Amino acid sequence: MTNFQNELGECVWVKPQNAVDNEFAVPFGARVIRTEKTRTLIANDEGKQFWVPAEDVLKSMHITSQQGVDDMITLGDLQEYAILRNLEMRYEKRLIYTYTGSMLIAINPYQTLPIYTNREVTQYRGKKISELPPHIFAISDNAFQQLKRDRTNQCIVISGESGAGKTESTKLILQYLAAISGKHSWIEQQIIEANPILEAFGNAKTVRNDNSSRFGKYIEIRFTDAGKIQGANIEQYLLEKSRIVAQSRDERNYHIFYCMLAGLSKPELTRLELLENSSTKYHYLSQGGCLQLDGKNDAKDFADIRAAMKVLSFAPEEVWCIFSLLAAILHLGNMQFTATVVQNMDATEATDVVNLQRVALLLGVSKKALATALTQKTIYVHGERVVTSLSRDMTIEGRDAFAKSLYGAIFIRIVERINMTIDTKEKLSKALNTIGVLDIFGFENFSDNSFEQLCINYANENLQQFFVRHIFKMEQAEYEQESIKWQHIDFKDNQEILDLIGMKSVNIMSLIDEESKFPKGTDNTLLEKLHVQHGNRSIYVKPKSNQAALFGIRHYAGVVMYNPNGFLEKNRDSFSMDLREMISKSKNKFLVDIFPLQLPYDTMKKQLTLSVKFRNSLDLLMRTLSAAHPFFIRCIKPNEHKKPNLFDRELCVRQLRYSGMMETARIRHAGYPIRHSYRDFVERYCLLLPKLAPIRTLDCRQVTEDICKQLLTATADYQFGRTKVFLKDVDDTYLEKERARIVLKSIIAIQRGFRRVLFRRQLCRYREAALTIQKVWRGYKQRRDFLIARQGFHRLGACIAQKHLTLHFTRLRSCVTHLQAHCRGYLARRAFKMRQQRHKDLQALRASEELLVRQAKEHQQADRERQSRLGANAAVVAAATAPKPPPRAVSTPNPIVTQAQIHVRERPMNMMNGMNGVNGV
Repeated sequence: MTNFQNELGECVWVKPQNAVDNEFAVPFGARVIRTEKTRTLIANDEGKQFWVPAEDVLKSMHITSQQGVDDMITLGDLQEYAILRNLEMRYEKRLIYTYTGSMLIAINPYQTLPIYTNREVTQYRGKKISELPPHIFAISDNAFQQLKRDRTNQCIVISGESGAGKTESTKLILQYLAAISGKHSWIEQQIIEANPILEAFGNAKTVRNDNSSRFGKYIEIRFTDAGKIQGANIEQYLLEKSRIVAQSRDERNYHIFYCMLAGLSKPELTRLELLENSSTKYHYLSQGGCLQLDGKNDAKDFADIRAAMKVLSFAPEEVWCIFSLLAAILHLGNMQFTATVVQNMDATEATDVVNLQRVALLLGVSKKALATALTQKTIYVHGERVVTSLSRDMTIEGRDAFAKSLYGAIFIRIVERINMTIDTKEKLSKALNTIGVLDIFGFENFSDNSFEQLCINYANENLQQFFVRHIFKMEQAEYEQESIKWQHIDFKDNQEILDLIGMKSVNIMSLIDEESKFPKGTDNTLLEKLHVQHGNRSIYVKPKSNQAALFGIRHYAGVVMYNPNGFLEKNRDSFSMDLREMISKSKNKFLVDIFPLQLPYDTMKKQLTLSVKFRNSLDLLMRTLSAAHPFFIRCIKPNEHKKPNLFDRELCVRQLRYSGMMETARIRHAGYPIRHSYRDFVERYCLLLPKLAPIRTLDCRQVTEDICKQLLTATADYQFGRTKVFLKDVDDTYLEKERARIVLKSIIAIQRGFRRVLFRRQLCRYREAALTIQKVWRGYKQRRDFLIARQGFHRLGACIAQKHLTLHFTRLRSCVTHLQAHCRGYLARRAFKMRQQRHKDLQALRASEELLVRQAKEHQQADRERQSRLGANAAVVAAATAPKPPPRAVSTPNPIVTQAQIHVRERPMNMMNGMNGVNGV
C-alpha cells in the first residue's frame, strides 16, 4: 500500500490480491478525472479528488498501458486515462492509427507520412485486421474482402470534427480500392480525379481547417462479381452557399475562385472581364482577409482542376461556361447600388454601369433586364401581377441570394456531370455490390452559428445515433434476445436530441419551415416560438439574458448556441421571380439549363424548403447506411493550431468522451463481435469435423457445440444463444485459420488428383503426338533418302557426261587452236611478204625518182649553158646590126623545168596510189 499526500488530501492505492507483479494496481474505489504531463487528478468512491504524481500513476499502470497497444480493447487498464495515454504514446511515435476492435481511430498528423506507398498496398491486401499494425488500408481491404465473401453491401463511415482529416481519409480509401480492384481501367482514374474538382468547388478555408469540406458527400463504388470496379455514384448534401457572399475573419471563399484568378491566362481573364487578378479587388473574396494559404499553389491546383475535367469528359465549352458564371458571380459582388425615393417609396438604382455591363454580358441578358430584375420585385396577387421597387438593403439581399443560387446550381451540375461519366448503373442489367464511403461535415461550434451549423450538427447527430444503434443498441438488444450472459453497458443515447431537432412533432426544423411560409414571419418570431415550445426541455438552452437573440441545444458533443438571424431566408433558399424570368430569356444556354423551369407562384407553399430537402436526403442516406454492413473510422484532431507533433490532451479527451470511445472500448472488449446462426456456422465450419452426415439431417446447435469444444481452447470465450453462436475475434480468427488450412489441404488433394488426370491426359496426347511425329518423320526420312540417292545418280551421270563433254571440248578446242595458229601464221607471213614487196617497190620508186631528179638537174644545167651561149652570140650580132638594143627575150627553160617538176611530182602520187592498191589487196 502506497500513500500520496498533497494539499488536497491523501489517496490510498492498493493492489488486487490476485494481481501479478506487472499487473496494474488500481486506486481502491478511485477513478481518473483529468490527466496532465506531471500529475493526474483522481476521485475516490466518496467523491473526494486528489492530485497524484504522473510517474506514480504510470508505475501502477498495467504493462500494456505503459508500452502501448495496437488495439485498445487489449489494454489491461481499460480506463479513460489509459486510452488517452495509449493514443498519445502512439502519436509521438507517428503511429496515427489505433484499433478499438474493428473500429479505427485516426489522429490527424498535420504532415505527410510515408505510409501510403505501393508497399503498404501489397502488404495489407488480403489480411485480417488483427494480423498487421493498424492502418486505414486494413479497414478498406476488410470491407472489400467481406464484400466478395458475403456478397453484401459495405459502407465506411468517417466521422470527426472539422479539421480531423476526414477528407484525406476518404481519398486514401478510394485510392486503395482502385489499387486492389486489379482492373486498372479508365473508370478508376476518373473516380480518383473527381476529388480535385469536388474539393475546389466544395472546400474552403475555415478557422479550424485549411481544406474544410463545406458539403457532405457519399461515394458509392460499384463492383462486379469478380471484384472489379464497374462504376460509382456521388451524392452531395447541403452545400454551404452562404460562404459565397460572406466569410468570417481569417476564412476564405471556395478554392475555385482563387485558383481561377491565379491560373487563367491574361487573354482568358480579359475575355471574362477579370481585369484585376488580385482577390482583394473582389468583395466576395476579400471579406475574410485571408487570400493565400501556406503550402497551397492556386495556379498549380487550377491546372490540376482543368486536367481532371478533361479526364471526366467535360466539354471545353462547358468548362468555359462554368468559368464565365463564376466570373459573373465575382462581378455581381462588386456591383454598387444607390438608394433613392420614387413616389414616396424607397427604391434603388443600379449606378455601377461597368459591373452591370460585365454581368449582363456573361449572363447573356441585357443591362436593362438585369437592372430591373435586381431593383424590382414582381408578385402575383389573385392572378394579377404587381411590380414594386426594392430598397437598397433588399436589393443587396436579392443580389446575394441570386449569387448563392447561381453557385449552388453550378455545383449541382458539376456533380451530375461527374456522375454521368462514372455512373454505369443504367448501363447494367443487374444490381452490383457496393462499398460506400461517407465523408460528411464534422461537428461545428463557432462563435456565431447559423442555419448551416444547425443542419450540419443535425447530420452529425444522425451519424452518432447510427453509431450508437449499431454498436450499443442493436448489439445489446441481440444479446438479450438470444439470452446469453451479459452485463449491460450504459451509453449516451442522443435520440432525444434528434427528436428535438427534426423527428418528433413541433420540432425545430418544422417550426422553421412553418415560419418560413408565413408572409409576416421573421427570425424574431421564430425565436419566440422556439422558446415557447421547447423552453422547458433540458436539452434546449435558453440564453441567460432575454435580450440575447440566441437559442442553444445540448448536442452529444456539447452545447451549441445558434443565432437565428437569417434562418428563414436561408431556409427558403430562393431568389426573386424576376431574376428567374430573366434567366429563362437568357442567351446563355448553359445558364438556362442549370435552372429548372418553375411556374409562377404567389406563396412559398409550392416550393420545398432547404430543411425539407436536407432531411429527405439525410433520411435516404441513413436508410442506405442501414442496409449495408458498416465500418467506422473516428478521426481525432490533436490540436487547434494545425501543427504536427502537438497533442492537446484536453481537446483529445473531449473528443473521446462525446464520441463514446470509452463505452465503445468496453463493449468491444466484453462483447462478441462475431456471430453466426447455427446453420451458417455449420455450413462454414463443418469440414473441421470429419465424417459428418448431410447438414439437413444434423442438429446444427449440437454440431456447433462440438466444433467449439473440440477446436477452441478451454479459455476461449464464446456463448451459445437461442439461434446464434457468439465468438470473439481471436476465436473466429483461429477457426478461419483452421478452415483455411483444411480447405487448402483439400484444395491441394483435389489439385493433385486433378493434375494427375490432366497429366495422364496430357501424357497420352504427347504419346499420340510423338507416334504421329515418328511416323511422319520416318516416311519423310525414307522419301528424303530416296530423293538424295536419285539426286546422287543424276549427279553421277551429269559428272560422266561432263567429263565426256569436257574431253570432246578440249580436243575440239585443241584442233581449233592449231588451225587458228596455222591460219594466223599464214596470214602473218603473207602480210610480211606484202610489206616486204611494198618496201622494195618504194625503194625502186625512190631510186627512179632520184634518177629523174638527177637527169632533170643535168638537163637544166645543159639548157642554161646553151642559153648563155646563144645569148652571147645574139648580143654580138645585135650589137653589130642595130644600134638599138634588141627586144627582151623570153626564157624558155622555165616550161621545161616546170614540166619536169610536174612530172616528178606526179610520180610519187602515182606511187602512193599504187601502194594503196597493194594495201587494199
